[in-house]
Amino acid sequence: MNKIKALFCIIIPIALAFLFNTKLGNTPPLLKFLNPFMGFWQNAENNHFMFNHKAKIKGAIDKIEIVFDDRMIPHIFAQNDHDLYLAQGYVTAMHRLWQMDFQTRFAAGRISEVVGDKAIEVDRYQRRMGMVYGAENSLKGMMADPKAKEMILAYTEGINAYIKTLSKANYPLEYKILDFKPEDWTPVKCALLLKQMSAVLAMGSDEFYMTNILKKFGPEVTKNLFPDYPFREDPIIPVGTKWNFSPLAIPKTPESFTQAQTGDVKTTEKVEGIGSNNWALSGAKTASGYPILANDPHLDLTLPSIWYQIQLHAPGVNTYGVSLPGAPGVIIGFNQKIAWGVTNVAADVLDFYQIKFKDSTHNEYWYNNKWKATTKRLETIKIRGGKDEIDTVYYTHHGPVVYFQKPKYGRADNVPVGDALRWIAHDESNELMTFYYLNRGKNYNDYRKALTFYTAPAQNFVFASVDNDIAITPNGKFPLKWKDQGKFILDGTDPAYDWQGWIPNAQNPTVKNPPRGFVSSANQSSTDTTYPYYINWEFAPYERGKRINDRLSAMSKATLDSIRLMQTDNYSIMAQNLVPALLPLLNNEQLNATQKEALAYLNKWNKRYDAHEIAASVFEIWTKRLSYDIWADEFEVKGIPMRYPSRDRTVEMILKEPNATWYDNINTSKKETLSDLVNEAFKYSCDSLERRFGPINKDWDWANVKQTNVPHLAKIPGFGSKILQIGGAKTTINALSEANGPSWRMVIELGKTPKGHGVYPGGQSGNPGSKFYDNMIDTWANGKLYDLFYMQSPDDKSGTVISRLKISK
Repeated sequence: MNKIKALFCIIIPIALAFLFNTKLGNTPPLLKFLNPFMGFWQNAENNHFMFNHKAKIKGAIDKIEIVFDDRMIPHIFAQNDHDLYLAQGYVTAMHRLWQMDFQTRFAAGRISEVVGDKAIEVDRYQRRMGMVYGAENSLKGMMADPKAKEMILAYTEGINAYIKTLSKANYPLEYKILDFKPEDWTPVKCALLLKQMSAVLAMGSDEFYMTNILKKFGPEVTKNLFPDYPFREDPIIPVGTKWNFSPLAIPKTPESFTQAQTGDVKTTEKVEGIGSNNWALSGAKTASGYPILANDPHLDLTLPSIWYQIQLHAPGVNTYGVSLPGAPGVIIGFNQKIAWGVTNVAADVLDFYQIKFKDSTHNEYWYNNKWKATTKRLETIKIRGGKDEIDTVYYTHHGPVVYFQKPKYGRADNVPVGDALRWIAHDESNELMTFYYLNRGKNYNDYRKALTFYTAPAQNFVFASVDNDIAITPNGKFPLKWKDQGKFILDGTDPAYDWQGWIPNAQNPTVKNPPRGFVSSANQSSTDTTYPYYINWEFAPYERGKRINDRLSAMSKATLDSIRLMQTDNYSIMAQNLVPALLPLLNNEQLNATQKEALAYLNKWNKRYDAHEIAASVFEIWTKRLSYDIWADEFEVKGIPMRYPSRDRTVEMILKEPNATWYDNINTSKKETLSDLVNEAFKYSCDSLERRFGPINKDWDWANVKQTNVPHLAKIPGFGSKILQIGGAKTTINALSEANGPSWRMVIELGKTPKGHGVYPGGQSGNPGSKFYDNMIDTWANGKLYDLFYMQSPDDKSGTVISRLKISK
């Protein structure tokens, strides 16, 4: 008996030690996690930031001084470019190492290494989309340029120098929760981060949906419901702008495509919200007489923030703005002479090609009247707690064949089976040089030179300079295509369907100093229909761009406040257009008491999506349901993924086609009218709000219905923000939804000394235990901006300094 007791005394502690030191499901290894010397206690506010300290880095060439201001933003003063980017890598890793690691693991399809086989489909998707393949090609372009190579190697060196200083005790908290450890940074990770931005901003792919629609409804209906230009538009390059170049010959449209369009042959939906605004006002429209530039890129909001604020100062450069943690340089910002910002173009640079394989081995495919060999890329996916999986991806000359059978991953619904992907993000590129030259730019010519290096994701680069020049350019490497090439799945057997070259960079749409005194973009059409080249057939709806242009046209003697208030403008052009058309169709006699009360709110509504507007909640759900009522019966068919016509086309139909056949629900015996659908949708809106919140009360407020918050990047509970009581909607300048919105708001007043103002919904630190983790969220939510401390020297006394870090070799 004593032997058995003794055995239990040995086995039980060993078993408990094993259990408490092993990650079980989502639970971290508890003994490690709670260990007072190495566990999460060590991640409480890191006081080592709060005093002056020194570090020696083997790779440093000269002295480097990093000054931290009172929001923990680093201002780097270096004597040369190498040390500048070395220090940027070091300090970014100091604040954001886990975020950088996690984002690049996600991009590379390596999440299963951390969380096990539940991430296998995500990893498979990333590999099959050619993310690593694209990053490797992009890196070739960067390494072939001596300046880009120096940037990326020095930045990598800085990150690794910081990683070497870490012990288990001071690993970022997420490493302890997820029970893994940092690995050395490599240059390909910088490229992976830029590829991930390309994937986010490619805005999905509609070819599969559009091809299904063409097959089901035929070319006439498809053309009618999915037109190549919206019925109302206020394009980025003002209407009537003359194109001062001789365009290249446009590739001939293949005969088979024309036949498919005329009916002789039967042949991830884009998410609105990945939007952004930017604009620049000339000095003629400002109080100071100098330009003002504004930018607010809209992305999925996360903690830690997508962006990292930084100032970079070295001989020839003094720039301030936001960087992407994991890539050197400043992406959006300003210097002494110029300011710049970006929004997404939504160019069609991602196409699917239908491939005809010789047999089930997929070793050969039919192209240009002969069999051509595929190449294989073996992707080894390491799985925590399981065996490695080797996934074979077949590549044609177009690119990877993403799936051979229907994917099990929801985000891949828009990927056609057996088709090859041609995507600009797979090509060799060197975007870093765009930002290298913008960071050092002095004038309009420098801006134009910087843009020539840029490939993807295509962006509307807005520009302003102290010389009183303003400009905007929808810019990227655009394939030379025939009209609508890529609107539907393309024929992979015929060379006429391939991309036929490139639009010359100098012929990308651009405008400088237009007579109206401002330039702007909100992801709408790049140009009017006179532009000779095809960029895409569909862009973001026109309402945000229209509202911006209306406000800027009326503006004179603009100041920082006029622009700051405009960035948080909640007025909806869509509501302005639709409310007067929909209200007369409501049958008041058939409404119950709650519905009548909701109608009273709508009748008094100022068309603003402000936080405490009840009418905004009713209108938003009403119009979403109306769109569903119009389109779902025809466009939601099991096994045939399709998309709805655009919001723009839906609004046009409501306003101009009261008897359109689409209002009738084909699944009922009755013939429904627009009035029937408007009444059903209105009652649905009120009933759903009443079920959720009870009779009309402040819980019906728009902010409460929308539930805007900033979640943690890995969705770890408790590490996200509270629900924010703020307004805004996708149809307003302040385009805010539940967790997507202005990821950085910036306003730059140019002048003898530039004045920068900015904020993002987060903080500088990636550590949830730091007071600098989310300290800017309330300022951002209140529509305020911080004055940016643009230092001229390490001893600049015009702002508050809380800490210094001196680096020596």
